[in-house]
Amino acid sequence: MPSVSIRNLTVAYNKGRTLALDNFNLDVEDGEFCVFLGPSGCGKTTALLCIAGLLVPTTGSIKIGDQVVISEDKKTFVAPQERNIAMVFQEYALYPSMTVRGNMSFALENKKYSKEEIERKVNSIASMLGIEQLLDRKPAQLSGGQRQRVALGRALVRDPSLFLLDEPLGNLDAKLREQVRFELKRIQRRLGVTTIYVTHDQTEAMTLADRIVLMRDGKVVQEGSPKDLYHKPINTFVAGFVGTPRINFLTCDVSVKEGRPYFAFGQSALPGSQALAVTLNGKSCVVGIRPSDFMLVDTTEPEAIKGKVEVVEPLGDEIVVHFTAEDQLLVGKFSAADEEKVNERIAVKVDPDKLHIFDAETGDRIDG
Repeated sequence: MPSVSIRNLTVAYNKGRTLALDNFNLDVEDGEFCVFLGPSGCGKTTALLCIAGLLVPTTGSIKIGDQVVISEDKKTFVAPQERNIAMVFQEYALYPSMTVRGNMSFALENKKYSKEEIERKVNSIASMLGIEQLLDRKPAQLSGGQRQRVALGRALVRDPSLFLLDEPLGNLDAKLREQVRFELKRIQRRLGVTTIYVTHDQTEAMTLADRIVLMRDGKVVQEGSPKDLYHKPINTFVAGFVGTPRINFLTCDVSVKEGRPYFAFGQSALPGSQALAVTLNGKSCVVGIRPSDFMLVDTTEPEAIKGKVEVVEPLGDEIVVHFTAEDQLLVGKFSAADEEKVNERIAVKVDPDKLHIFDAETGDRIDG
């Protein structure tokens, strides 16, 4: 399967005053599952449409494998149907008058495959997706999850060299979304097809991706593995976008005592890592705390953050606790076994090495 190389991709509207993509650069490795993640309007679908050939960029070049599909000077442009890609949209876009078998075999019939080869390919992919019993039904007779699997099957049956998916799970309910997400990941691993997936849902990105490309305002903010973005966000935007429940942010003044920084907010202070003491002395910063990094302690514990419990959300084997400390609403995530420790008042501590420290003015990450 081919890699994808994108250089200096820009898409401008209103005579250059509005940039949907701003000097976008990316390399997607052979066989990689790459997810474009970001809020609505960040340019992720625009980038996908350029790769597919459905949108011609203002400037930039795209290479799929060894083939340049659009060059910087636009003297080279390969039509979408000649790029050997398959695309799945949020809307299923199935032919309503055709059966599932007809939808899946249509592209192969146009390519003059033999009837035996078409039957073999359709039956193989249908079996892989668990829709072999639906082949003689029409789309109106299918559930949303079944239709989405048919749309995936129609794309996969073509043996594409590149698989492009634009929010394909957006119309599914939570249970079906989880099921189809698992199937999609399993199929991609089995086939090894290079895949680019667009979503605004960070849970989808975290569970599916080999690499996440987080975008904002037409630019790449950070790219890396899901663990990279979760544990080492480069700024407050990344930290706030990735992770559920959302990260807690505290604006703090920093003082250094006995070689260790302390982050003060209200009457409370959090001890930080000694490695940050020199970097932070006398600065104001934003401290990020993942809800799962809070540890419940006794209310008599020194240096603990003490707060009033507002709401407890049971999640089976976990609980999410919303509590107020120093007039700030914070969120903690704990084991359900700790629920008996959560009363009207709560006290928590955080491992100093698990604090995320950001510059108060720029929002950029500060490392020791």
